[in-house]
Amino acid sequence: MAILTGVKAGLEVFSTKSCVVISIRPTEPNEWRTYRDVRLQALLDSPNAFGSTYEEEVDRTDAIWAARIAAAASSGQDCVLFARHRENVCGLVWCKLSAGEPMVANVFQMWVDPASRGKGAGRALLKAAIDWAERVGARRVCLCVTSAETPAMGLYLACGFRPAGATEPLRESSSLLVQPMSLTVGSASP
Repeated sequence: MAILTGVKAGLEVFSTKSCVVISIRPTEPNEWRTYRDVRLQALLDSPNAFGSTYEEEVDRTDAIWAARIAAAASSGQDCVLFARHRENVCGLVWCKLSAGEPMVANVFQMWVDPASRGKGAGRALLKAAIDWAERVGARRVCLCVTSAETPAMGLYLACGFRPAGATEPLRESSSLLVQPMSLTVGSASP
């Protein structure tokens, strides 16, 4: 059983079974290198979980990576979160308000390092992203997940996400399908 407590800039998860502490906090603009490294690691580790590929992102310049995180940090429309186990970043999620539907937040880039899986980092990242979405006025949180019986699908279902539409290709010319899912939050919750 995990005990969740709020912390100044984030959330800490204490796992009472294994004395694991996972902390969640927003990225800072000066952490673009860490973001880049974690993002590329995620694309290499789980290529079938993302619409983008390692090959598409690896050659981006440092300026592009830095600008991406700086823009997110200052936009008020984006929330990029790191999960940390001890001093190491072990997970990432990006939540963004939809430009076309401001009451909708989209979750993407969700990933946890294999060495930290099963310790509550994924659930803590997702909870922090949902909490942020509610604070900024979203009434629905949406995401897409590879359509299969995976730990990711299990996590989203356990957290209340439900299928929201037909499956679609992961990316152009991919035989893999993703399932759009959504969760009603805030005052729109039942």
